[in-house]
Amino acid sequence: MREIAPGLYYWTAAHPNWDPVPEPESPADWPEHVGCVLFEGPGAVVLIDPLLPEERWGELDERIGGRPVVVLTTMRFHGRSRDLVAERYHAAKARHDAPMPEGVEAIPIAGYDETMYWLPGPRALVPGDRLIGDGAGGARLCPPSWLEYLAGHDGIDGLRAALRPLLDLPVEHLLLSHGDPVVGRGADAIARALA
Repeated sequence: MREIAPGLYYWTAAHPNWDPVPEPESPADWPEHVGCVLFEGPGAVVLIDPLLPEERWGELDERIGGRPVVVLTTMRFHGRSRDLVAERYHAAKARHDAPMPEGVEAIPIAGYDETMYWLPGPRALVPGDRLIGDGAGGARLCPPSWLEYLAGHDGIDGLRAALRPLLDLPVEHLLLSHGDPVVGRGADAIARALA
């Protein structure tokens, strides 16, 4: 686990459904390793989109150390190890529209099937699939093909508009699920992605 800020950790794990030869910009076109987040909140350890291969459980056991655990999911496709984590740690699985653990704010992206999580203490934003790595240390919007399953959306332009309120957040760290995290310049990365 990489410590991004005090009490905030990021790791990646190989996704079992990764396609090594996807069609470029298709819904299957994403890196093999996906990002996961652990936040040591004031009242609970919060895991966002966790994926844990067998060899990582011991490290997580040590980090949690018997504290209460809450599991959050950014979108329905990111169930990953959520249920295993909930069973192992007797964790609560909080829906995006439920009360959030202290130190976490849910940001539903209306019409785009995603909830991002804002962690004001470490000034970190955790998106799911709507903001992804650009391969050059920044972020970009997801490919248009990733939105095709949604009915009644306004495409990439609509997504850009739906994400514009993120520009009001003082984001320092952008902890991406697909692509490298942006550490220390998150707000700039979001601004470039939405330009």
